Amino acid sequence: MRGYTFYAKVSRVFQTYPSLSKLLVVSTVGGGSLLAFSDDRPFQRVSNDGGQKPECNKKKKVVVLGTGWAATSFLKNLKSDSYEVQVVSPRNYFAFTPLLPSVTSGTVEARSVVEPIRNIVKKRGYQIDFKEAECLKIDASKKILHCKSAQATNLGGKEEFTVDYDILIIAVGAQVNTFNTPGVSEYAHFLKEVEDAQKVRNTVIDCFERASLPSVSHEERKRILHFVVVGGGPVGVEFAAELHDIVVQDISKLYPSVSNLAKITLLEAGDHILNMYDKRITQFAETKFQRDGIDLKTGSMVTKVSEKDVSSKDRATGQCSTLPYGLVVWSTGIAPRPVILDFMKQIGQGSRRVLATDEWLRVEGCDNVYALGDCATINQRKVMEDISAIFGQAKTNDAGHLNKQEFREVIGDITERYPQVELYLKKSKVKNMVALLDKYEGEIDIEKFEKALSEVDTQMKNLPATAQVAAQQGEYLAKCFNRMEKCEMYPEGPRRFRTSGQHRFHPFRYIWKLKCKALGVKNQKLLKRKNMIKLMLTNFRYKHFGQFAPLGGEQTAAQLPGDWVSIGHSTQWLWYSVYASKLVSWRTRMLVVSDWFRRYIFGRDTSRI
Repeated sequence: MRGYTFYAKVSRVFQTYPSLSKLLVVSTVGGGSLLAFSDDRPFQRVSNDGGQKPECNKKKKVVVLGTGWAATSFLKNLKSDSYEVQVVSPRNYFAFTPLLPSVTSGTVEARSVVEPIRNIVKKRGYQIDFKEAECLKIDASKKILHCKSAQATNLGGKEEFTVDYDILIIAVGAQVNTFNTPGVSEYAHFLKEVEDAQKVRNTVIDCFERASLPSVSHEERKRILHFVVVGGGPVGVEFAAELHDIVVQDISKLYPSVSNLAKITLLEAGDHILNMYDKRITQFAETKFQRDGIDLKTGSMVTKVSEKDVSSKDRATGQCSTLPYGLVVWSTGIAPRPVILDFMKQIGQGSRRVLATDEWLRVEGCDNVYALGDCATINQRKVMEDISAIFGQAKTNDAGHLNKQEFREVIGDITERYPQVELYLKKSKVKNMVALLDKYEGEIDIEKFEKALSEVDTQMKNLPATAQVAAQQGEYLAKCFNRMEKCEMYPEGPRRFRTSGQHRFHPFRYIWKLKCKALGVKNQKLLKRKNMIKLMLTNFRYKHFGQFAPLGGEQTAAQLPGDWVSIGHSTQWLWYSVYASKLVSWRTRMLVVSDWFRRYIFGRDTSRI
């Protein structure tokens, strides 16, 4: 026993410092056992009878698809070394996508917004393997991924291979949604990747260089310098604002003969731009764009994009029109990638528009597959679907009603299992459900129960496809994996939800009761406040920290929690500080901040590289 204890201690030292494994350590211990360590064999305990016993079980292989916001957040927050982690992605870097519009205008350099994924994973306390390849197909039945290398063909690349997994985390993001509009894929520019931003930047410079040639006619110059932006969401609005800034502040000085011909048109199918923002921000943005000379056309649906023209249709009058252009940027939403569409058909989700997961980010129908970020959405369970089961489980006797005490015991689990209940209470300005039921004079039957919760499901909304949501999902799932072994100690959970989607990562309140009982603590709040146990992990809850809308001219609009709206130059400095703090490394922070200072002092770089 003493020999095994000594072995365990030394083994932990060698696992912590792998470089020491090259040393040979021989020690005589009680019972005549011998410990031998070398650089080419795993640590083993040799007993007197010559038998060998492994120290630990084989690690589960976790494969992460993607290097975007969700995947990178997961890798940065995964602290457990109980897994063999492998990352597969066609790009070997993480990109800070909110700054892509700044890359198109030269305000920020492309190199400043990317961080090599190997730089990120090497800071972990364990090894993470990375393969630069594209996943072509997911075979969930065999737990195999079919991949293709992303290197150039002249390097002997593009070969296909397979990767097996025990747990799969899908975080491949999404592609631009063209809505099958003719000509978009062939002629429009997108703003989804760093390469897209670089291509847009070069095309803008090409337009001004082409228009400066003496052989080009006046009408051709006007066409070339007409920039059309399709989509009035955050990306389209920010790009239009950045483009206006570079034309006014830099192009006018470098191309004085043609800068006055530049025109920016923004087409939006809805009635207003920035529909997901507060009305005050929408009104300010529309007024500012009109003041800056940006032609804003709302209610215009693009029907076709040709090599030199954009055809649109007015939604109200049905009138069709054609706009000549030199550059058209398409930013109208997202759609699943082909590998996700194929995977959805395999698992019976072919009729859905996006991959569906439960509240723990586990893909519905696949126990060991998780999906995060833009490629998936949470299929939140509705209260009214389970209303009878909830009411039946809450009853402690054969009576056909609940008293307040019984309701107090069940409402905590209801708000935990159905987040829309808590959202409904906040919007109704009701402190809790018990207060809402005071009018029922202390008792509630199934009909009153249904009536009280009848409007709750109307508060359900899909989470927006933003970097903020993806990052929080990656962090949440990493915490789940860090606590997996501890949470599996209590697999059943509360009796009310054992048959309605209980997840092994989620021990609910049941753990608190068991742990309090084991420690002899009656006050559960005191136990939680003293942080004596950290096993409690609820289903994923998104916390909105606000959103920004840069509008050009060093003015930004911000919508922050608490219905607080800030607009103006001071908000631009808040935008600078928040974005700088959210960058993934100190290297990128220094590069981006230096780019901002460089632009302020020397202006934007218009070199075509």
